[in-house]
Amino acid sequence: MAIPDSFIDELVARTDIAEVVSSYVKLTKRSGANEFGLCPFHSEKTPSFSINRDKQAFYCFGCGRGGGVINFIREIENLSFREAVDMLAKRAGMTVPETDGRERTEERRRMLDLNRDAARFYHDTLAAARGGAAASYMRSRGISPRMARMFGLGAAPDSWDALLAAMKGKGYGEGELVDAGLARRGKNGAPYDYFRDRLIFPVIDVRGGVIGFSGRALADGGPKYLNSPDTRVFSKSRNLFALNLAKKSKAGMLILTEGNIDVVSLHGAGVDCAVASLGTSLTGEQARLMTRYTDKAVICYDNDEAGQKATERAIGILEKTGLNVRVLRLGGAKDPDEYVRKYGGDSFLNLLDKSENHMEYRLRSILSEVDMKTDEGRVSYLTRAVEALADVPSAAEREVFGRTAAKSAGVSYEAVENEVRKQRRALAKKEKSKLRRAEERPDATVQPDDRALRYENEYSAVAEEGVVRCLFSDPETFKAVREADLKPEEFTSEFLGRVYARLLERDGADERAPPSAILAALEPSEASHLTKLLRRPSSKREGVREMRDYIERIREERLKSEGDITAALIAVQKIKQRKEMG
Repeated sequence: MAIPDSFIDELVARTDIAEVVSSYVKLTKRSGANEFGLCPFHSEKTPSFSINRDKQAFYCFGCGRGGGVINFIREIENLSFREAVDMLAKRAGMTVPETDGRERTEERRRMLDLNRDAARFYHDTLAAARGGAAASYMRSRGISPRMARMFGLGAAPDSWDALLAAMKGKGYGEGELVDAGLARRGKNGAPYDYFRDRLIFPVIDVRGGVIGFSGRALADGGPKYLNSPDTRVFSKSRNLFALNLAKKSKAGMLILTEGNIDVVSLHGAGVDCAVASLGTSLTGEQARLMTRYTDKAVICYDNDEAGQKATERAIGILEKTGLNVRVLRLGGAKDPDEYVRKYGGDSFLNLLDKSENHMEYRLRSILSEVDMKTDEGRVSYLTRAVEALADVPSAAEREVFGRTAAKSAGVSYEAVENEVRKQRRALAKKEKSKLRRAEERPDATVQPDDRALRYENEYSAVAEEGVVRCLFSDPETFKAVREADLKPEEFTSEFLGRVYARLLERDGADERAPPSAILAALEPSEASHLTKLLRRPSSKREGVREMRDYIERIREERLKSEGDITAALIAVQKIKQRKEMG
């Protein structure tokens, strides 16, 4: 038995989507029933993510994501339908009815249990003889037993099946280990341990669940770091290593480093607010995750050319979230781990107090790359400085650092200010044009963005969309589809047919559903497309009469596909006659 529709309806009715979304997204702009903010699902500078309180739905004009409050929580927290319902029900003070349809939730819990047991196996191995290489490496990096316990560090033995054997002994199947990314299948189909001869760093989410692993190689050959692949419970782009610990810090900031060992070393030195991305460059999702726990981010990447490039990229991603972004330059060490082992935690904290505003860092970096003794060098400096300044949202910051740039180049502040203003106007025009194109896109193409939902017959699908839209907007149109005895099987789009069938089912049970209730049970791409469809402007005469036309058009297309051209022409004629009469 699935969760009753009546419960979902009540949960949606008692949950204001704007209140839920505002805990993840800063809503800054209002237009009628819509509120806007920067999309949490992709990077942008101009707010194109909208919340409609009347429809209790969200939609992003930029990336096309959309749905109701349950869809939003599923996407932002990477949860199953049941887990999203549980989370929102707890927030609303409601108790979810017991159901039998918990297979996917149970699979997720089973994977989390497997990861926890694997983490224990790795941790126990670290203290055993076969974990000697990992323990020795750990000591060489100055990681104490206390820190190993705090982070749950472990060792993957130099074996093809040590973990497999141990987990099978606990009742887990080979397929479960493969699905969890703990094992892989060879060419002959036989599974083998994914992590071998590595120091293991468990990845723990903010709720305390072990969701994945990162392994540092102990010998040459193979990648230096190996991370779990994305699974039902783990997404590299949406999680940060050690955020489960750093979120408890009283420091009022998060320090972003490049590596797991940097994080462990900093925490060991008393700097308990350090985190790291997981084998990837910083993503927009990770940056937005940081905003839930702080309003200040300090970038402390490696002191080499690659680290400097990564810093520039991270600045651009972090500043779009509204975080106060600073950059810490390390002197006398190549990375945070080396620095605290050389100079200690107190010295690092003193250095932290001298971290630069991200614009100070950018201007200083540009200055170091050009020859300011030449006119060409000064022009190059100003061109790049203006580009950087134009991206700064704060007018006060633009003035302060605009004056710094002007002084460095030996020109008036007014000249810099004028160039920045022109650059910002050009950027704003470009963003508005992009947003306008995105807003018009729903009417410019019929096909869904997701290829899995593509329409085989666009002419019929347009009419099928019209049927669905009419049923949502005008309850009187239910009478027309029942009189015509339009069946879901007549739809050429399997997706639209399912939505139509659900609407009929709810109407038949006298439980007419708001859009947000139907959206709740859909997969992300389906919810996005239905939200996009319902946003399209309706015809002024769309209603019972238009519904009848949609139905005839669907049947006309079916007759065409069946080769009955005469019947199809008669259907077309009927539509024309009705339009001429109406």
